[in-house]
Amino acid sequence: MVHRPRQSKASNATKAYSFVLFIAGDSLRSTQAEQNLRRMAEARLGGQYDIAVVDVTLDPERAELERILTTPTVLKSRPGPPRKVTGDLSDMDKVMLALALPE
Repeated sequence: MVHRPRQSKASNATKAYSFVLFIAGDSLRSTQAEQNLRRMAEARLGGQYDIAVVDVTLDPERAELERILTTPTVLKSRPGPPRKVTGDLSDMDKVMLALALPE
């Protein structure tokens, strides 16, 4: 089970947004999705977020629990309601809309 919780620098008590990015290994698509999510979160959320990265090849139970069928997939768990987006997250406008993030 691999979790890479490379998080923002804000304290946990003040973080308004929480994401889990499900990837499959160290593929280019997984790397791009992680970079795009971090870039978007920094630009739009001002450090008020945390991101955990779950490699489904090492933790398939977590993927099954969250009903993740494809990778990469990002799950926004906080604030609710939970939302998911699949892909490399390169179209930031569509991703922000799908995850209901502020503009």
